[in-house]
Amino acid sequence: MVADVGPGQRDLQDRQDLDLLSRSRIEVVGRLVEASNVTLLVDLLEDDGRPTGRQAVYKPDRGARPLADFDPATLSRREVAAYLVSRAAGWDLVPPTLLRDGPLGPGSVQAWVEQDEGRRADPSAGLVEVLAADVEDPAWLPVVQGEDQTGRAVVVAHADREDLRAVAVLDVVLNNADRKAAHLTVDVHGRLRGFDHGLTLHADDKLRTVLWGWAGRPLTGTERADLRRLRAALDVGCGVEDLLAEEEVLALRARVDAVLTSGHLPLPPVTRYPLPWPLW
Repeated sequence: MVADVGPGQRDLQDRQDLDLLSRSRIEVVGRLVEASNVTLLVDLLEDDGRPTGRQAVYKPDRGARPLADFDPATLSRREVAAYLVSRAAGWDLVPPTLLRDGPLGPGSVQAWVEQDEGRRADPSAGLVEVLAADVEDPAWLPVVQGEDQTGRAVVVAHADREDLRAVAVLDVVLNNADRKAAHLTVDVHGRLRGFDHGLTLHADDKLRTVLWGWAGRPLTGTERADLRRLRAALDVGCGVEDLLAEEEVLALRARVDAVLTSGHLPLPPVTRYPLPWPLW
């Protein structure tokens, strides 16, 4: 694994990634078939066609399927808004993402998360797992119980990690309707990365996540500081106001205020299903 880098270096890398995403030629090299919408892996090329050695994920607006509660034409903007929220709070969780034209028209383009070879088959390994129900390990927080194909009792649990808990806080303010385990990984620098944020930032309560293990727990001092930083950024404008409907921006501010006022991570709702489907 490549050694981690400091915050200043990460910020510089993000700025360089955004510049590369905005100016490079896009060449489609494959489709990520696990995604429900058209999701394309692309090479980023120089103007003369030379490879930059970097790749990205391109989600064209025209490839988004109809949904009952989200306008498919807005999903790419929500992807970018999620990145801006993560950056404004200082969480460094969502890879650099922007809007631009591509071979299939406008859409979102997000820096590809480089992973160790062994992780590609199971990106969320070590983050979310299925464990025997009788196993008690303080390093794991249970979320839901069930049975495996043999009838054995099991639990789906996630790791009790500080960086993963930051994702849980991010998802609360994003109102993430689809935090699956497969939407999490660790990059080659050891950084936790979350992606697939098209179903976020709705004005109505939609939170569905596999990260309920900290539900009801008090916010840490760091989490309070991060949320206050985000709230201040929303007051002066961090770019999300140009991507979302006014009611969605107001709802985002209200969620940040509500978490800060309560001082706790929320409990799962009892009036609707609180988990994504499938879980991975």
